[in-house]
Amino acid sequence: MRVTMATSPAKPGQPNEDFTAATPNAAVLLDGAGLAGTTSRCRHGVAWYTRRLGGTLLTSLAGDEDHDLATILADAIGQTAAAHADTCDLDDPGTPSATVVMLRHRGDTLEYLVLADSVLVLDRAGGTPVVVTDDRGERLGKQYRSTVDGLANGTPEHDEALRDFVQTMRAYRNRPGGFWVAAADPQAVNEAITASLPVEDVTAVAMLSDGASRLVDHFELTDWPGLLAILRDDGPAELIRHVRAAEASDPRAGRWPRGKTYDDATAAYCTDLT
Repeated sequence: MRVTMATSPAKPGQPNEDFTAATPNAAVLLDGAGLAGTTSRCRHGVAWYTRRLGGTLLTSLAGDEDHDLATILADAIGQTAAAHADTCDLDDPGTPSATVVMLRHRGDTLEYLVLADSVLVLDRAGGTPVVVTDDRGERLGKQYRSTVDGLANGTPEHDEALRDFVQTMRAYRNRPGGFWVAAADPQAVNEAITASLPVEDVTAVAMLSDGASRLVDHFELTDWPGLLAILRDDGPAELIRHVRAAEASDPRAGRWPRGKTYDDATAAYCTDLT
């Protein structure tokens, strides 16, 4: 399996809370959840969490072909929680969390897992792409984000409204009727989307944080076949360049209301699957 990838922090010099990496037959992508100015009783931070969880996942995938992806993720969440349970309050709603996308090529089968709203796109020969994501958090957030969306980005009023929105959403994290992410409780994997399919049915796979997928699912500047064409012809870095150009054209988020004018953006593109 060939994997090309690119990642970009929202702002130069700012920690990138995304993570992506690959082995010869597997790939992972994580998008950390956090916002400066909101409370957390974890001293490590979101970037530490995504790198720790992502590294643990990669190690497990490299050496474990006997267990399914959900079991591997549950074990990795448990190990990561244990690594800072003695120093941090993991029951606090602000403890670091992340979305997770996992892909594994095993024999004649392609397996995937998606937890939360990062995106996996399966490119199929002669068919429309299959897009896999869990949008429960997005649908829930629409009930509470009207104030954020009605204010110009970069203003103190918007910053305050965004912090209030994030704090409100944390009350629904990893709870029935809410949305599910990797945090401290391995049981969250029970809400992940998992499936497997014959590898011969898929020509390529794109794994995207929501900072990269926003070119399609928020800005609507192309569609999923168009995004796959950018990845195929020019690679993940060019996809991120398109995203950055769109963000820069709308610095106050008037055309495309959004919490963050710029977001960490990460894409991994997997080919040569057979």
